Amino acid sequence: MSEGPTPDDDSLDRSDADLLAAHVQGDAEAFAELVRRHQNRLWAVAVRTVGDRELAADAVQDALISAYRRAASYRGEAAVTTWLHRIVVNACLDLLRRQAARPTVALPEQEPADRRDSHASTEVAVDVQAALSTLPEHQRLALVLVDMHGLSVSEAAEVLGVAEGTIKSRCARGRAALAPLLRNDGNRSAGPAVPVKEPANDVEGERA
Repeated sequence: MSEGPTPDDDSLDRSDADLLAAHVQGDAEAFAELVRRHQNRLWAVAVRTVGDRELAADAVQDALISAYRRAASYRGEAAVTTWLHRIVVNACLDLLRRQAARPTVALPEQEPADRRDSHASTEVAVDVQAALSTLPEHQRLALVLVDMHGLSVSEAAEVLGVAEGTIKSRCARGRAALAPLLRNDGNRSAGPAVPVKEPANDVEGERA
């Protein structure tokens, strides 16, 4: 995705919340700066969630339009980034559900390898995306947010609208399910491509 216009010094000094408030008050540049700051991370979350670059682009576009229009509804209970992640995740889920309702669905495309990446790194990226696609939706989303994009358990819980214990349980079960899929064969170094922990006991009624 494009980087967008170069921000001025004033916009760099403003917090995300300040930019969102300025957008609501009519600042024509504030929302563009907010997008510039976070679009790459939101795009990555969308790609990992839906497993398809075209669908991810549609989801991010839908989410940013929604955020632009709903900015006045932001009340500051969570960080702006958490609010944006929630909107992107919801847009991804909406698209996936619409796709599932169609008679045919295109096969997911893998992300093209960066020329700077080694062959082994590209293989790992493909392995992780393929393994993620085998997980139930709720486990995949928790792992994408916590393990791949660094959200805290509390932030992920806020994004997905569930209890923190549920996020811990989903992550633990997802990691356990991914472990055998991501064990490298004899041609590569041993070990999983993502952190793997034993499933937590605090399931809170969650089922894999």
